Amino acid sequence: MHEQTQQNDRKLSSPEQWVDLHGDYLYRFALSRLRDPEEAQNAVQETFLAALKAKDSFSGRSSERTWLIGILKHKIIDYFRKKYRETPVSSLQQSDDDQMTLDSFFDQTEHPHKFPSDWTADPRELAGNNEFWKILEGCIGKLPETTATAFSLREIDKMSTEEICNILKITPTNLWVMLHRARLQLRGCLEKNWFER
Repeated sequence: MHEQTQQNDRKLSSPEQWVDLHGDYLYRFALSRLRDPEEAQNAVQETFLAALKAKDSFSGRSSERTWLIGILKHKIIDYFRKKYRETPVSSLQQSDDDQMTLDSFFDQTEHPHKFPSDWTADPRELAGNNEFWKILEGCIGKLPETTATAFSLREIDKMSTEEICNILKITPTNLWVMLHRARLQLRGCLEKNWFER
């Protein structure tokens, strides 16, 4: 009962403070998904404008930052919907870089050249390790743009296959292939830059 009262007592800080309190965090969040500094800035500005318009509807069930992140996620999804609505399907095809990455893992008979390293790290320790997250973000940043978007929407934002396919204008089979490639490339990058250091 006390917890419920405490949750409903959460108040918003004044909108003038939002940039100082949350601007950097929101920008990093947007940049990790959009991979374009200008688009990340635009998404954060749109988030603050939407929050300003909706501040009277803040219920206090979440923290101010969580509420702003929720708004930002919607802005990012809207950006992807617009972008991929305007992207020709031919530009979503496999690139030569994708094929070279796949070739580095498998031979012509699709047998692995090398099996994954034995990752003995405790996932709970990795989750709290800022250096690991920087390396993971760097590895995601090396993925082809559409592949990185698909991976982030699925594995970070936990969106459903149907939602992602609607946003990216692809089939579930295309999504599965993109996620498979992303996982292979991330495995190689993390092994090289983290686990085999």
